[in-house]
Amino acid sequence: MRHINLRDLDVSRIGLGAMGMSHGYTDSGTNEAESIRTLHRALELGVTLIDTAEIYGPYTNEELLGRALTGRRDQVVLATKFGLVSHASAGPWNLDSSPANIRTAVEGSLTRLGTDHIDLYYQHRVDPNVPIEETAGAVAELVAEGKVRAFGLSEAGPDTIRRAHAVHPVSAVQSEYSLWTRDPEDRVLPLLRELNIGFVPFAPLGHGFLTGTIRSIDDFKEGDFRHGNPRFTGENFQRNLRLADEVQAVAAEAGATPAQVALAWLLAQGDDIAPIPGTKRVHRVEENTAADGIRLTAAQLDRLTSLPAAAGATHTEAGLRMLER
Repeated sequence: MRHINLRDLDVSRIGLGAMGMSHGYTDSGTNEAESIRTLHRALELGVTLIDTAEIYGPYTNEELLGRALTGRRDQVVLATKFGLVSHASAGPWNLDSSPANIRTAVEGSLTRLGTDHIDLYYQHRVDPNVPIEETAGAVAELVAEGKVRAFGLSEAGPDTIRRAHAVHPVSAVQSEYSLWTRDPEDRVLPLLRELNIGFVPFAPLGHGFLTGTIRSIDDFKEGDFRHGNPRFTGENFQRNLRLADEVQAVAAEAGATPAQVALAWLLAQGDDIAPIPGTKRVHRVEENTAADGIRLTAAQLDRLTSLPAAAGATHTEAGLRMLER
């Protein structure tokens, strides 16, 4: 597995998003043994960047990683996130990036993860009620204390990134980015390259859509967030199937799977990008990591880049209000 730098963090070119092992998707949280096997297989394949958050569960995903990484902590660049749990008052799914809340959050994450430090600590969503300078300053204190190695932001816009970076260096920004979510290209990626900040795309397979295996939303069980996602409903869903079919066509030409082609396209966008495809299955992590060895031709890359935008918003209205792009 090739490696890149997220500023000063050395990470595998392809990471692993652990959220779906506990939260958000059909059958999440139903097979801990398989999830742990998947995490261990990822490490065997050279994956070093593992991503979680306190809100996943909430809390249960960090606890799962804590159990899975016992005796293996030194093999991992461990990333987690704060800011979507208000510990002193409103609870989960409420923005709170105040310094006091960050203090509470980090201690909980350290305990659940079974570690004395977090390698990459992201603000999960920008909190409009707390100046980003205060949030960055609080994380800077944790870095000075050795509890955090590096500071990250998730779904932050250029102004927030620049202001945070002026207080404490931002090592990575995590945002949704894939063949069907191209939003970061115009405003965020140029700034990250100006400031030497790494980029970590989440949902690089379009929440599974780009694998070509989703042909009907009837397969989603209750609790799967894709039920309410505009891209997975009605006419949008049918239009987006044609986009997935185009990825499948390139995959057939390249002798790869659609997932590998979607990831190979992302890797070709720059040496400062480390996508974190999520899975809870061993055979999928084997498939995804093999994308590191796929080299698409210039014509194939151009064909993929020229695909039309996906139909529908990436999130519900409530979710969109939490994004800065």
